[in-house]
Amino acid sequence: MGTSHSVTLDWEKCIGCTDCIKRCPTEAIRVHNSKAEITDARCIDCGMCIRVCKSHAKKAMTDSFEKIYDYKYKVAIPAPTLYTQFKKIRDPNVILTALKKLGFDEVYEVARAAEIVTEYSRHIMEQEKVVSPIISSACPAIVKLVEMRFPSLIPNVLPVISPKEASARYARRHLIQKGIPAEDIGIFFISPCAAKVTDSRYPDTFDHSEVDGIISIKDVYKLMLPIIKNMQPDEVEILQTSTSRGIGWAATGGEGLASQVYNHVAVDGIENVIEILERVENNKLDVEFVECLACTNGCLGGPLTVENSFVATNRMAKVKKYINSLGKTRELDMYRDNIELDWQYSLTNKQVLKLDDDMVVALDKMERLEKIFKTLPQIDCGSCGAPTCHALAEDIVQGNANIEDCIFMLREKVRDVAQNMVSLAGKMPPSIRHIDKQ
Repeated sequence: MGTSHSVTLDWEKCIGCTDCIKRCPTEAIRVHNSKAEITDARCIDCGMCIRVCKSHAKKAMTDSFEKIYDYKYKVAIPAPTLYTQFKKIRDPNVILTALKKLGFDEVYEVARAAEIVTEYSRHIMEQEKVVSPIISSACPAIVKLVEMRFPSLIPNVLPVISPKEASARYARRHLIQKGIPAEDIGIFFISPCAAKVTDSRYPDTFDHSEVDGIISIKDVYKLMLPIIKNMQPDEVEILQTSTSRGIGWAATGGEGLASQVYNHVAVDGIENVIEILERVENNKLDVEFVECLACTNGCLGGPLTVENSFVATNRMAKVKKYINSLGKTRELDMYRDNIELDWQYSLTNKQVLKLDDDMVVALDKMERLEKIFKTLPQIDCGSCGAPTCHALAEDIVQGNANIEDCIFMLREKVRDVAQNMVSLAGKMPPSIRHIDKQ
């Protein structure tokens, strides 16, 4: 595994089952010598392997909470998914106050930045600068999926930074304007998602992320729980700046609803997303805006969350209802400043089925690949360590596997060897050959 991803493998825990290779949407995993291997060039950090691994051998490399103490002024920017993780808590101010009690000096909501990103996205859509139907860029796993499996749709992707990155930029500028030295400020994203960890550490569409560290919701949750349990009502600070519109971004359809694009489709779950993107690619989807989220129920189903995504969806509705009726917010002038919300760089074609740089060699390999594939049983059993028979054929022509890795091909070969041995036994020299005397 390379260094540009957050999803990693714990070899000690891996038992060599094939659950992960069958569910990986980009065929990034192989099992060799009873251990999984993740191919860096194919991984989109969607976290599917983290969810399906019964051995808990896959994990996202986030920062420890202690890293916040590397900075004098510690800032939390929580994803709105955090508001849905605590039973019977409806007021985001309770959760934001708990973060401050945990050790952060300031808390700025990603949900508020989502509202600003929404307005900017609408501006871009009205100017028709992006090919229709426009595909949301909010989910970094989906952006990578487009680069890897649907490069023809790159012109359709909305070239706007994520609410997480916008929140970090607003926060840093605001605090510097207040006189806090830039080197003292540490901005930490509280993340439900492995892909957002990677997007912060290794951004593709801009030079440098303003996020200094990423802590998983799971890690923060267990620290916050006793604080919230013992918090008195008069201790709750009014820290919320967002409305239900921004908070709703965490759920499937939230961005489309906030953007007020009537003719849009919202889809979650990586397999469903692939199906919808195939329709877009084949010009079979008559919509203006496509909201795609890799996880079931959107960010509420992120692999770094605590709560079941369907329970979290129920709580999201309750949180939004509370905000709309009893919610209290504070005013911050920091969002009046303009920050750069456009990408610096465009997406690139990262298709991985590139058999060779030399076109002649690549065509030869492709021909061999198809021939090998026709000899395989084509049942995609995964026992060879590759997700499909076609993937095994690709691995063979690339020199990364053998035809005998297929258990059915091996069985045929063993049968041939046995038959040859029987045939050879009948051809023993006359001096030792048994003669049947009658």
